[in-house]
Amino acid sequence: MALENHSTINEFILLGLSADPHVQALLFVLFLHIYLLTMTENLMLLLVTRADSHLHTPMYFFLSHLSFQDICFSSVTVPKLLENLLSQKKTISVKGCLVQIFFLFVNGSTEACLLAAMAYDRFAAICHPLLYGQVMNSLLCQGLAWGSWGLSFLTAFFNILPALYLDFCGDYIIPHYSCDLPSLFVLACSDLSSSFIVMLFSAFLNGFGTCLLIFYSYARIVSTILGISSSSGRSKAFSTCSSHLTVVLLFYGSAFLRYLMPTSGSTLELIFSVQYSVVTPLVNPLIYSLKNNEVKTAMKRTLRKYLQF
Repeated sequence: MALENHSTINEFILLGLSADPHVQALLFVLFLHIYLLTMTENLMLLLVTRADSHLHTPMYFFLSHLSFQDICFSSVTVPKLLENLLSQKKTISVKGCLVQIFFLFVNGSTEACLLAAMAYDRFAAICHPLLYGQVMNSLLCQGLAWGSWGLSFLTAFFNILPALYLDFCGDYIIPHYSCDLPSLFVLACSDLSSSFIVMLFSAFLNGFGTCLLIFYSYARIVSTILGISSSSGRSKAFSTCSSHLTVVLLFYGSAFLRYLMPTSGSTLELIFSVQYSVVTPLVNPLIYSLKNNEVKTAMKRTLRKYLQF
């Protein structure tokens, strides 16, 4: 009977953010602007970090990966959200839902790993400045960046594999604008023990594991900064990691609020979800651009060069 029920459900209904057509029209315009701005900002930052030789350093190497990841992250959920805001039939196929979940895992895990790698880079720069060039060599940077992507794809694969065999019965409505594993667990009528264990393990590894690495790095950074005698030296040292720390707090704060709340489709849960998957990719390049004179100067040089060309 379970297999029969599973075979009859080919799509889910995404309730989205609002049922009011007028509100949906306003939300479409809002999220379309956010998506276009996210693409423009991250593509610009990606171009600048690649084109300007002054930014060919480990920190900006990781930042270019973060910008590419933010482009992918936003593209996983926002296009489908925009489509459903214009459509009367707000559905997503079971396969499409699983694909969305897979890439949400990939991008969320990659961002967590990249932020941990960037924290280690700041730790090496501030705590071991004389050995920074030797510690953060090209081979290590490439390994940390591509290792982040590889680990994230592996984590996503192990999470999506048990979900492929879930049986769905009864209600097939998701009170959200995108798919995620907790939403599917509510709709499943088969055994969830293996899926739940894998999800908890990956959350511990990619969530709390990377968070602990970042916390340790900043504990050492703060200890080193407090040991600097001059106030100008302390201010300069802290300014080199303030942008990264802001991005870390925004990402982990919104992620923990999003996934620690029960899957109910409440207004608060939807707000935290939008902040996590839509707003964060938008503001990340702004944080690094507005609070970093090197990036602003490099953007001016790059724009000047291309406009002259």
